[in-house]
Amino acid sequence: MLMFALSFAALVCTVAARPSLSYLENHFTAENESEGVRSAAIKRLLEVFGMEDPPAIHGHKQAPQYMLDLYNTVADVDGVTKDPYLLEGNTVRSFFDKLRSEQVEFRFNLSTVARSEKILTAELHLFKLRPQASVTFNRHHFCQVSVYQLLDNSKTNHTQGRKLLSSRLIPVHSTGWEVFTITQAVRSWMVDEGSNLGLHVVVQTLGGSQMDMKLIRFASGRSHHQSKQPMLVLFTDDGRRSATIEHAGEFLWSVTPSLPHAPMTGPPSRSARSLDYSEEEGLSTSCQRQPLYVDFEEIGWSGWIVSPRGYNAYHCKGSCPFPLGQNMRPTNHATVQSIINALKLMKGIDTPCCVPDKLFSINLLYFDDDENVVLKQYNDMVAGSCGCH
Repeated sequence: MLMFALSFAALVCTVAARPSLSYLENHFTAENESEGVRSAAIKRLLEVFGMEDPPAIHGHKQAPQYMLDLYNTVADVDGVTKDPYLLEGNTVRSFFDKLRSEQVEFRFNLSTVARSEKILTAELHLFKLRPQASVTFNRHHFCQVSVYQLLDNSKTNHTQGRKLLSSRLIPVHSTGWEVFTITQAVRSWMVDEGSNLGLHVVVQTLGGSQMDMKLIRFASGRSHHQSKQPMLVLFTDDGRRSATIEHAGEFLWSVTPSLPHAPMTGPPSRSARSLDYSEEEGLSTSCQRQPLYVDFEEIGWSGWIVSPRGYNAYHCKGSCPFPLGQNMRPTNHATVQSIINALKLMKGIDTPCCVPDKLFSINLLYFDDDENVVLKQYNDMVAGSCGCH
């Protein structure tokens, strides 16, 4: 009987020590809800960036130097746009040649470009190599380089099988990138995807005869480093330009200097938070801009985003007490609302709200699903200043 009592007591203790069923249910429910909120939040953030799903991660692939230089030209270290009119359109894509042929023929897969996007400019970038040593001292100093759109692969060398897109003189002994405009061809490919048969480059002497290809050589996708591979650069606009951009020139230079010149390494510090709210006094300060850092690594996006690592979106916080001074940048409506609230002329009238009154765009440099590098500009992403509205 004593043995049974001890066993029963032990069983009771064991059961009591285990989490109850209701506790486990609540724990898993809370966990699932938290995961659901995170999933929904990231999905919504992707929509802000114009995507349904995050692009596949491509490891440690290197972005073309041209795209890195372009990003640094239009954006500061945080990705904030230096001048909204520096970039043509709001999207720039780079495509590598898919033929990877030793011949001067190229083809680019444009399936990732939405048909709704407006094609502004398309450029063929070719890296010209130095002539081989054996032909260095050739009597030719210039050559004519022409880029053709292929209309019929069976007639590559016939005029009826191709269409001239761009042609110009190039020094024979030069080396480096040469850029040719091929906008007309890309626009036709977007209308009819099946017409994309590629491009053909022809090099001739000034007299019109075929140039020795040992003298004029362009880097190919098969034999040369990725940094010198043939590339198509496409400037487009997806129609997302907002009214904010139209009036950006009015405040760009007066407000931009106040933006940080170095990226924040994480969320705002305790001292930064205390600027907005004094825990000791329990009183909020007047309307002002506060840090709000978006860390792409914490979200899990660092694998496909090249730059920036994150950006400071800022947020507006604080009170709009009566009387509203000009330092609070109030609208006339906010001033009237503040007066009505102070005089208690009507019930339920709150004080004006502290909100962003200037917004800046940011730039994202990233890999898409087809391993193309894309530079995209997103409007209204950074609170430039705050006011009472």
